[in-house]
This record gives sequence, structure tokens and C-alpha cells, in this order.
Amino acid sequence: QVQLVESGGGLAQPGGSLRLSCAASGFTFSSYAMSWARQAPGKGLEWVSHIYSDGSVTQYADSVKGRFTISRDNAKNTVYLQMNSLKPEDTALYYCAKDRAASAAGTREYDYWGQGTQVTVSS
Repeated sequence: QVQLVESGGGLAQPGGSLRLSCAASGFTFSSYAMSWARQAPGKGLEWVSHIYSDGSVTQYADSVKGRFTISRDNAKNTVYLQMNSLKPEDTALYYCAKDRAASAAGTREYDYWGQGTQVTVSS
């Protein structure tokens, strides 16, 4: 069965960094685009970043562009989110998601989600 397990969240100071990981299993990871999304307290789900199945193309929400970097290691079945210059408004539960289509670009529609990892940015 498909499993997505996020890790790496925690408490960071404003201006600090965290690196999230999402370990995938139960499907051919290298065939699927992957994304990160987040949900802040009392708010809806916000798409954060997307990476093609081969890692050749990455996309970002305007709110994180220039600060966050998505990457993947298909040999390790893992997708990462490097978060730099963190702001209090980045505080949220961060989820990784598997695209529903086995294509390089994906559809940015998702059929599996992880359980989330909490990121809190506070001094």
C-alpha cells in the first residue's frame, strides 16, 4: 500500500531553516510527480511546491518562492523541502502528496497524502 511519511518538522526561529523529508513506499516513486502543501491553524490547505517525476522542473507558490527548495532522490524514494529564511507565517502542518497520474509533469491533483509534520516558526 502507498505510504508517505513526513519528518523534519519542529521549532525554528524567524530567519532560520528546516529541511523536511517525505519517505515514500508502495508505488514506483520515480514515475510520479510529488508536491508539498501546508495548512496553517484556522486556514485552508495551501499548495506550496511541486516537482516533476525526474526532478527536472520545480514550481513554487509565490509565498515561498526564493526561500524554499523542493528536491527529490529517486534512488531513496524521498522528496525534500528545504525551507530557509523562515517567517512566522510559515507556521503550519506540512504534507507531502503523491500526484494521481504516472506522468513526468503530473496533474497537481493528488491521491495520497502523508500524515503531516508540524513546523512552528517563533522567537
